[in-house]
Amino acid sequence: MNKKIKKLSFIAVLSACLCVVSPWSIHIGQIPITLATFAIYIIGSVTRKLDGLIVTLIYIFIGIIGIPVFSSFQAGIGTILGITGGYIIGFLPCIWIINLFTCINKQKFFWYPFSMLLGTIVCYIIGSIWYMIQTENTLQNTFLVCIAPFIIFDAIKIIVASIIGYIMNVRITLFYSIYAE
Repeated sequence: MNKKIKKLSFIAVLSACLCVVSPWSIHIGQIPITLATFAIYIIGSVTRKLDGLIVTLIYIFIGIIGIPVFSSFQAGIGTILGITGGYIIGFLPCIWIINLFTCINKQKFFWYPFSMLLGTIVCYIIGSIWYMIQTENTLQNTFLVCIAPFIIFDAIKIIVASIIGYIMNVRITLFYSIYAE
């Protein structure tokens, strides 16, 4: 099979996976806990170059056109413009950072949790600034609502996604034969 077709198929499958897991959420306040970040972590660690960014752009586009792929099965431009929209947009630099650092050396486990933590911090910053603008909350209140409740959950997601990404990249040689450049 043509390498371009393989790559496009892989991007399509990852986009579909992101769209399937992202809507599932647990509401603990205005900002829900979702599986979207978990999927972003794994996708960022297993893709090459800008493919993870393309997957995330497809996901956002699908949500904007009205297919309910955002948290709690929401969709539309209103979700992006709403209080959680900054976190959805924050997925773009998050996945890019993960991809950038895990591509440095896919054989070194250190890069996986490091890149995911760094990407999460950037996503937190973008999403929290957007939340502050939307709600006119203070930095302290925003931290208590948008970051503090998620630290433990995101740490668990980072640990599990790091292990999965590392195994997929290092241990499963078949994976690279499917997704070779």
